[in-house]
Amino acid sequence: MSEFRCGYISIVGRPNVGKSTLLNHLLQQKISITSRKPQTTRHNIVGIKTTEDAQYVYVDTPGLHTGGKRAMNRYLNRAASTAMRDVDVVLFVVEALHWTEDDEQVLEQVRETTAPVILVINKVDRVKNKDELLPFLAELGGKLSVAEIIPLSALRRQNLEALEASVKKQLPISDAFYPEDQITDRSERFLAAEIIREKLTRRLGQELPYGISVEIEQFLDEDGLYRINAVIWVERKGQKSIVIGKGGAMLKSIGKDARLDMEKLFDNKVYLELWVKVKEGWSDDERALRSLGYTDI
Repeated sequence: MSEFRCGYISIVGRPNVGKSTLLNHLLQQKISITSRKPQTTRHNIVGIKTTEDAQYVYVDTPGLHTGGKRAMNRYLNRAASTAMRDVDVVLFVVEALHWTEDDEQVLEQVRETTAPVILVINKVDRVKNKDELLPFLAELGGKLSVAEIIPLSALRRQNLEALEASVKKQLPISDAFYPEDQITDRSERFLAAEIIREKLTRRLGQELPYGISVEIEQFLDEDGLYRINAVIWVERKGQKSIVIGKGGAMLKSIGKDARLDMEKLFDNKVYLELWVKVKEGWSDDERALRSLGYTDI
């Protein structure tokens, strides 16, 4: 029998290359929220997958990006950068045939890691002429010394087995860090807030890109019913009316979508109440960020 392997794998890349989708499909469980909007992920999210001979402790990170001088932007970049410290493997995720200034910034950070790097070329399903991939892979291979290059489609679940096999080869021989049935180190309270924020981002991303956060004020287990009260914080009064919607319709639909996802994730009935409140300028205020839970780095 082969020796058991276990280690931390950091998933890094610019915003919107599919890091959270990749994590969710590797785990076959939705842990990290997703949307088409950049910077949906705001925290380092640990997802744990345990097999017979290995435990993979993946760390999903916010997208590293240039520009953006607000406190929130600084926080996101710090969170992503610190996730590359003291890990066993780095997955550097890029989008097939797309290389940007933000990718270049991530590359500079990745060059500083001492961990083996696996270059993940995501969204290859969108490439119509596969012959174009070879020069792209060759160009990237010349920018960075990597253990392996894996083209895949996280969304279509294509070639994920090859990625997992490549990761496993790099993991050290070690006992498991977590119980085999644990899938994240985050609390249900945290996951509930993230689910609500995902629904907000998906429905209101164009109108409220980043000036929105969610705080769980109450999370009670009452004999099999999770009673959850949450506050949606916005930065201006005009944003509050957008979130609530005409006659409360938008808030009601967001609450319904979030509740259904919570019931699926928690395998429990959920009663969810949402309020919308204004905290002016919270995303550019370090103290306000800490009060809203942006303290994990």
